[in-house]
Amino acid sequence: MSPTLLVVVFAILVGLAFLAQRRPPPKRAPLEIEPGVVPLEDEIDLHGFQPKEIPDVVESYLEAALEAGMRQVRLVHGKGKGVQRARVRELLAAHPDVVAFGDAPAHRGGWGAQLVELRPKDEGRAQ
Repeated sequence: MSPTLLVVVFAILVGLAFLAQRRPPPKRAPLEIEPGVVPLEDEIDLHGFQPKEIPDVVESYLEAALEAGMRQVRLVHGKGKGVQRARVRELLAAHPDVVAFGDAPAHRGGWGAQLVELRPKDEGRAQ
């Protein structure tokens, strides 16, 4: 056997011996996240939601904003192709507690966000 081949065989055997002695990493307990309350803010970024979730998310957010007494909120839908924008505007137009809405000014997202004026809580819903 050639010396080079002996070195290769020895390296393989040493490597296998090392691997045989290696212990598997300790199992970690799964991370437990306790449910909590996320503070309500005057804006919501809809980028993290699936398109099919948007109607429920917008409805829930507007209801929570009304309960908190907010009069104006901002919904960030992004610029993209305008599909989310159109869907959000459609939802806002049909919502009984939305007094007015429109594109945000450029420094607050421009046509990638909607500023929404909500009916005061004490006025009740429009019929």
